[in-house]
Amino acid sequence: MTILVTGGLGFIGSHTVVELQNEGFEVIVIDNLSNSSIDVLDGIARITGKKPLFENIDLREKIAVQNFFSKYQDISGVIHFAASKAVGESVENPLLYYENNINSLVYLLQELQKKTEAHFIFSSSCTVYGQAEKMPITENAPIQVAMSPYGNTKQIGEEIITDVAKVTNINSILLRYFNPIGAHPSAEIGELPLGVPQNLVPFITQTAIGLREKLSVFGNDYPTPDGTAIRDYIHVVDLAKAHVVALQRLLHKKNTEKVETFNIGTGTGSSVLEVIAAFEKVTQQKLNYQIVARRAGDVTEAYANTDKANSILGWKAQLSLEEALASAWKWEKKIRQQ
Repeated sequence: MTILVTGGLGFIGSHTVVELQNEGFEVIVIDNLSNSSIDVLDGIARITGKKPLFENIDLREKIAVQNFFSKYQDISGVIHFAASKAVGESVENPLLYYENNINSLVYLLQELQKKTEAHFIFSSSCTVYGQAEKMPITENAPIQVAMSPYGNTKQIGEEIITDVAKVTNINSILLRYFNPIGAHPSAEIGELPLGVPQNLVPFITQTAIGLREKLSVFGNDYPTPDGTAIRDYIHVVDLAKAHVVALQRLLHKKNTEKVETFNIGTGTGSSVLEVIAAFEKVTQQKLNYQIVARRAGDVTEAYANTDKANSILGWKAQLSLEEALASAWKWEKKIRQQ
């Protein structure tokens, strides 16, 4: 079976391509390399022994999307990662986010609805819950007003898929992830942020290796045990495996609804200071950090109730925070040696 992975050279996409190939799927990657590197193809090949097919396409170009589906007519499923994802940038440049995240989704679905059947996995986010009132967050938690244009594109994306699935042969699973971190244990692929990292763990590893002078901890006055914000950090390899399991559910027609939703996390919240302490412990690296003011758009805490994914998908996060941080450090050291 041939699977299309959009944004397949990005952080989560590349790890998912590896897991798909390990399960025997043929994979075609679409990526416009706006936030990734062509070198990732070689990393995937070194892990799996096989380089996926690659098309350099910008999904905002409708004709290019149509031409792709004319060329490749035997695609059994699509996993859609291709989207811009930095909260702060989305506040500063909302139209970029609406164009990239919404138009690309619409053009993909327009092609998929022409098929007799289509299977679509959507890369969503726990941002759709906003500042949830109760922890841990279940899939039934109310969708809050989005705190950023990025979060809004995920909410709108889910709504578009739900509306389209009602009147087409598209079946979909929406995966709402919490905070992916880490790298493949081989250190052949990992997170490659362009410029200053927007996420905690690459900022930690870049600070530890001397690329950044110090790590800023945004706020220590949250109503949490140590005053810093709490998140659910999931190893990217566990997250990648969840996509494969979700796709197989659709391919084997085990879904009970046209659109199903699952939280993908560990079910455990860790504060920023706890992550720093865990990193220092597993790497023996002392981190230079400072407490600064809170960052706009950050919620106090967010961690998943994963019961639904555990029971229905038969998926459960296996790797620990410490293993994720150790793999992220191994990856950081490798890319700085090159």
